[in-house]
Amino acid sequence: MHRLLSCLILLATLLALPAPASAERIRDLGAFQGVRSNQLTGYGIVVGLSGTGDDNLEYLTQAMRGVSGRFGLQLPPGVSPGLKNAAAVMITADLPAFAKPGQRIDITVSTIGKAKSLRGGALVMAPLYGADGQIYAMAQGSLAVGGLGVSGADGSQVTVNVPTVGRISGGASVERAVTTGFNDSEVLRWNLFDADFLTGTRVRDAINAVYPGTASLEDGVTLALFLPYGADARASRMAEIEMLTVEPAQSRAKVIVNSRTATVVINSAVRLSPAAISHGKLVVRVDEDPRVVQPEPFSRGTTETEQSSDIQIEEGAHFVNFQPGASLAELVDALNMLGVTPSDLVAILEALKLAGALNAEIEVI
Repeated sequence: MHRLLSCLILLATLLALPAPASAERIRDLGAFQGVRSNQLTGYGIVVGLSGTGDDNLEYLTQAMRGVSGRFGLQLPPGVSPGLKNAAAVMITADLPAFAKPGQRIDITVSTIGKAKSLRGGALVMAPLYGADGQIYAMAQGSLAVGGLGVSGADGSQVTVNVPTVGRISGGASVERAVTTGFNDSEVLRWNLFDADFLTGTRVRDAINAVYPGTASLEDGVTLALFLPYGADARASRMAEIEMLTVEPAQSRAKVIVNSRTATVVINSAVRLSPAAISHGKLVVRVDEDPRVVQPEPFSRGTTETEQSSDIQIEEGAHFVNFQPGASLAELVDALNMLGVTPSDLVAILEALKLAGALNAEIEVI
């Protein structure tokens, strides 16, 4: 607890020091609309497993019938074969912006049934679909699995990492390109990662200072950019714009509380209005000192243990005043002086917020 509060004090001291203006590249503050990756998903079969696949799984059996049917092999109707050497899997991948047919992308393969491990398996050719239901890539290849699962005859099991998920580097071939309208749209839009009117205004001014009349602000996130037509000229202008530097606006005053780990993070913008905090602790201490009582000589008594209890109650309280505009460093110093635990710190911050003395947003995650 004291180590955590000491770290908070060090962080507060560093944040309280005057910091020089920090300029960021525009490419680190946002991205061009449409220039992004797209998610692909698919369903397939992994074969060649050493008895660690699914067993008589209905949808796996149907999938195997479909795979074998493509090669002219018809399984007998009504037969549900044991398929411990195969597993039904879901395939996921990200299709990068401007990916062209023939390029390779990485894929992740995960079991959806009771298969124990995909180690040593190979994915049979499977299509990958986009959100529009179109096929954008075809996946196939041998899996690289980082996990390991071992079971004994007596039922004991040992599992290292996750053996039911594997990856194939370059395991899918792009079959269709995504249309972005990059080189022929009249207006190309650029979006901030975090909505902020001041940052958006500064980005607009920085762009117009170099390329007058190019940028206009649509809202707190989006800038409309009027760029020259043609892929070559437009790409060059976009590259130059991304490398311009802008000083972003200071972030909002915010306190982040992780309720599961009792971690509290306070940024440097947090300020306090006039407030007073009283933090009291009631300590109850019970000491047991049993004594052995011996019977008198020549008596018929027996040796007994006599209980002796000492109960003490200590109550201590601390009271701290805050002046207007108290900073993060002063807040953490005061809370450390009170000797609060992380859970007490959360309670104090919530009470300050309710009292209107903490000018910050509290977010619990």
